Amino acid sequence: MTAHTEHDNHDQADELVDGAELLDTVAATIARYVILPSQSAATAVVLWIAATHAVAAWNCAPRLVIRAPERRCGKSRLLDMVEGMCHRPLMTVNASPSAVYRSIGMAPSDPPTLLIDEADTIFGPKAGENEDLRGLLNAGHQRGRPALRYDAGSRSVEKIQTFAMAALAGIGAMPDTIEDRAAVIRMRRRAAGEEVAPYRVRRDGPELDELRQRLNQWLTSHIDQLRAATPDMPLEDRAADTWEPMIAVADLAGGQWPRAARKAAVALTSDRDAGDETSIPSRLLADCRTAFQDADALPTQILLDRLRSDPEAPWATMGAAGLTAMRMGNLLREFEIRSDTIRFPTGQAKGYHRSDFTDAWNRYCPEPKPAPGEAVPAVPASTPQVSPKEASATGTAQAVPTTQAVPHLTSGNEAGTAGTPYPLRAVSADSTSGAA
Repeated sequence: MTAHTEHDNHDQADELVDGAELLDTVAATIARYVILPSQSAATAVVLWIAATHAVAAWNCAPRLVIRAPERRCGKSRLLDMVEGMCHRPLMTVNASPSAVYRSIGMAPSDPPTLLIDEADTIFGPKAGENEDLRGLLNAGHQRGRPALRYDAGSRSVEKIQTFAMAALAGIGAMPDTIEDRAAVIRMRRRAAGEEVAPYRVRRDGPELDELRQRLNQWLTSHIDQLRAATPDMPLEDRAADTWEPMIAVADLAGGQWPRAARKAAVALTSDRDAGDETSIPSRLLADCRTAFQDADALPTQILLDRLRSDPEAPWATMGAAGLTAMRMGNLLREFEIRSDTIRFPTGQAKGYHRSDFTDAWNRYCPEPKPAPGEAVPAVPASTPQVSPKEASATGTAQAVPTTQAVPHLTSGNEAGTAGTPYPLRAVSADSTSGAA
């Protein structure tokens, strides 16, 4: 058999891979060993693992953050699943920035996937900020952001590549600049009745390695298609950059994955926006909107009194006397909002006009929009990778039909109910349920 014939047969075999079925298998495998907090989390993890095999196609390398409030929530076991199936895993629990730089720089065209366990010991409150490592992880999110180091021996500036996929697992939140570039998975301890199989590397590792090889074969054969992909995104700005590789993989797979991917992107991004602490200036803006109620203007003292009366807000404990008029004025001036002398029914006083806040409210803390009838944007029509009719005509093995069901995953649903089985492929891509 000639090399040309072998190449043609290899390409033909790749075209017969049912991407949706392969992703379903990856999801079912993870669910055997780990209880994930939601369907969206399961979708994100599967797509992130798959995206590591096509890193050459991406402009941005999304981070995967696996965090938990306490020990024994399954975060390290989930990282084991990622290590077993991602592309060129490089696991560490304590790495110096220079070691990470060199690990990426040794193969910049095919970088390893960085896996950092116990990341709270690196970025936690007692560990310091580790600005060098955080800067590396932030820069490596986008292609073409090398670190510059001066080599005194050669008297030249050295460019060190930073672009690589990275996953971090730990207790508590990671630095905000890292989570802003990540799909964040919030693990939780298993409830009574939630059972998983024990994972042993020697016994179970080969199955994960086989899936790694299948993912790599499928995705590397579509690198050019993925590099040119411009999927319709339900997000904007950095969130869209982060999720684009995962949604591109979902669109390539077809089946229910395009809709599930967009649902996961919206759900996990919304969870992060709602759950994380807002900066003090933005929090002040949002709380001022609540304090104004329907008033067109408020005296400064009344606005302060309303802010400090909220027992769950930081304003009553900010300083010895709480938030002061001067501190509030300084914070609001950053948004070009200034106090003025206003005539009120009780007389003239320093205060704020509601209209001066409108532009800042719209830009920095917009009110949630009414829920649309469809929670996930419409998914563009896609052509299956393999048509059963075409496969039959060529006499080759037919792809698995897209309506075939796979073993259910046991996980929490979006409403937070743990241990509810849900199918990955029981619906078509046109279904409005968006089940992952």
